[in-house]
Amino acid sequence: MKRISIVLMSALMAVACGQQPQAQEPVKKDIALQLYSIRNVIGDAEKYAANHESVFKALAEMGYTAVEAANYNGDEGLLYGVKPEQYKADLEAAGLKSLSSHIGHSLSAEELKTGKFDESMKWWDKAIAVHKAAGCSYIVTPSFPVPDNLKDLKTYCDYFNAIGKKCAEAGIKYGYHNHAHEFNKVEDKVVYDFMLENTDPNYVFFQMDVYWACMGRAYPVEYFRKYPGRFKMLHIKDHYELGESGMVGFDAIFNNAETAGLENFIVELEGFTKGEWDVSIKACADYLLGSDFVKESYAK
Repeated sequence: MKRISIVLMSALMAVACGQQPQAQEPVKKDIALQLYSIRNVIGDAEKYAANHESVFKALAEMGYTAVEAANYNGDEGLLYGVKPEQYKADLEAAGLKSLSSHIGHSLSAEELKTGKFDESMKWWDKAIAVHKAAGCSYIVTPSFPVPDNLKDLKTYCDYFNAIGKKCAEAGIKYGYHNHAHEFNKVEDKVVYDFMLENTDPNYVFFQMDVYWACMGRAYPVEYFRKYPGRFKMLHIKDHYELGESGMVGFDAIFNNAETAGLENFIVELEGFTKGEWDVSIKACADYLLGSDFVKESYAK
């Protein structure tokens, strides 16, 4: 009672003195680009060495604040041919963050058969250390060879849980990125649903690619509502430049971002219709920066 009285008295004094609670400014989040989108100028070690300075500078000037990598060499532990510390420094020199990376390692036939994946986890030990050094907050597996039976699919879900737990121990979040085929069925069960239901939310999130979901005849918002909080990242993608096909309902997706559990999203393009890469990439940035959702929480 005494403690409650002291707290109440302090609150009353604050009101009496005219003190008002200070409004919290929303934390600005990142507008990131999947570097696979511009693989023609930065898709391998040689192109990276020649173009990364001008490309990263251009992205920052367009309004992007972060990137997602798509070129990890597991044997050498390099990103785009450079050490992870150098990759991080190259981005930071342009004012960008190393937010995420797409990497994957499939189970061997023996691992899939036995359900024991110790050898593959050794690969992940190195990969996680490399991406920790690169400053990544997220690691995302972009695909895997979907089995033709639920037993093997469950083994892969167990594998993803083990990867996610190991990532969590390193302070990194682990997720899975879909294409269209995950919305097909195996033994009368939709693969994507099975994965959502057999992975641990504490260790595995889903980076829904909203374009591929639509191509798989799925409805992103329905998934957000059915599995709330599971979609910490989204790939914001259209047939080409954002908003031009009319196929993807971006407003509805953004309006349900809280339900999805969205923390960050990544822009990705499969191709360009506007000529040079930078014109199309800037068009996507301009589209997003004109949206109320992005203005409120994501713009600089």
